[in-house]
Amino acid sequence: VQLQASGGGLVQPGRSLRVQCVVSGVTLPSFAVGWFRQAPGKEREAVSCINMGDGSSYVSASLKGRFTISRDNVKNTVYLQMDSLKPEDTAVYYCATDPICHLQYGLGYPDYWGQGTQVTVSS
Repeated sequence: VQLQASGGGLVQPGRSLRVQCVVSGVTLPSFAVGWFRQAPGKEREAVSCINMGDGSSYVSASLKGRFTISRDNVKNTVYLQMDSLKPEDTAVYYCATDPICHLQYGLGYPDYWGQGTQVTVSS
């Protein structure tokens, strides 16, 4: 299983950015893909996840209204649209895969992770 995260970069506060994760090698009939982030000196935080089969999803309560997750099953790609970005959103964003995205709390303990993409929100 491989996950390739991309799309990070430097963006000004209030602007938008979309990161994406391309997944390959998953043999399960259905699976979920999620995003975590980790800022310097802070613990890893669950951001969002989506079930690739039916599109049901989870977004952290603190990020709802600004972050949106979507998927393209043809491309095996998951997108995280981040709007109204704030400096505190600065982190490395990692994607991961797990059998199920739990709609109450996200992914469990994923076995497979991407390499991360840096998002920096600064003026």
